[in-house]
Amino acid sequence: MSRATISSDRSAEAEIVNLLPFDGEAYLFQEALPPNVADHAYAELLESIDWRQEYVQLFGRRLPAPRLTAWYGAHGYSYSGIHHKPAALTPLLAELTSAMEDLAGSSFNSVLVNLYRSGSDSMGWHSDDESALGPEPAIASLSLGAERLFHFRHREPRDKITVSLKHGSCLLMRGPCQACWQHQLPKTRRASGKRINLTFRRIEA
Repeated sequence: MSRATISSDRSAEAEIVNLLPFDGEAYLFQEALPPNVADHAYAELLESIDWRQEYVQLFGRRLPAPRLTAWYGAHGYSYSGIHHKPAALTPLLAELTSAMEDLAGSSFNSVLVNLYRSGSDSMGWHSDDESALGPEPAIASLSLGAERLFHFRHREPRDKITVSLKHGSCLLMRGPCQACWQHQLPKTRRASGKRINLTFRRIEA
């Protein structure tokens, strides 16, 4: 596996391993936020975010998405028939965006926030490959709250990789990752508390 060095706002740099064997980059930073900062962010976001129930079209039926969402940033964003209007970043989201920019070495202007209320909430197989994100987007995915498993699968061949996303961790995806791999957060029957996921990205206007 290849290796990369990603700078954070800490005094030292951490060497991390690319989780993908080919066709893209995915780096798991286990402690993207200090525990006390992660705890504070989780509690504040849970109460302050304008959570919304979105609906998706599936086999001709309009069904509630199995999670709550919110979108913040300078531009709107559309995917899977859902359109999010732009909303200004809150002070906390602006601080988290800055921290993830330092971690990833990339510039972000938007964040999609997901609330998984229990193990029954999920995200199906998909890629973040919308044209508004550009050809090889960098996406920083910050996890807060309950630990959940996250899966990658290559489009061809169907290589699969499982990653455990813990409280305060960040998964950085970049390069041709979105073009060549799909990912999901599956349902789980194991007891699971609430999980907040923030995916920081840059929308090209």
